[in-house]
Amino acid sequence: MADEEDSGTSLRIAGFNLSGWAIAAALPVLSGLSGAIYFGYDALSRFNAVEESVAPLLDLDSRVQTLEQAITDNDVRGLASRLSQLSTQMNTILEQQRELLDLRQRVERASTITDNLSGDLTRYNTEIEDLWRAVDELNRPLR
Repeated sequence: MADEEDSGTSLRIAGFNLSGWAIAAALPVLSGLSGAIYFGYDALSRFNAVEESVAPLLDLDSRVQTLEQAITDNDVRGLASRLSQLSTQMNTILEQQRELLDLRQRVERASTITDNLSGDLTRYNTEIEDLWRAVDELNRPLR
C-alpha cells in the first residue's frame, strides 16, 4: 500500500493525502454542487429582475389616486344631473320654438288680413267722403 501512495496516484494538499479515486469521486459532486449554486443564483437574479420590472405595474396606490383625482377633476358623478338639466332645458327650448313658430304663422296671417283691410278701408273712406260730399251738396240749394 505504501507503493501506491508513492506511485503518484495521490496528492498531498495542505497536509491531507488525497488519493486518485477520492478526487475522481469528488470532482462530479463538486461540479454538480457548483452547477446547482450557479443555477440558484441565476434563477434568483432573474426572479429579482422580473419583480423589479413588474413593481411599477403593480403600483396600484398611485394609479388609484390618479384615477380618483381625474374623477374629481372631471366631476363625473355630477354629469348625470347636468345632462338631465340640459335635456330639460332643450325640451323647454324646443317647446318655446314651436310656440314662436305658431305665433309667427299667426302674425303672417294677420298681416295679410290687415293688408287686405287697408285696401278696403281706403276704398270705404273714399266712398264715405263721396257720400258726405253728396249730402253736403243736397243740403245746399242749387246755385
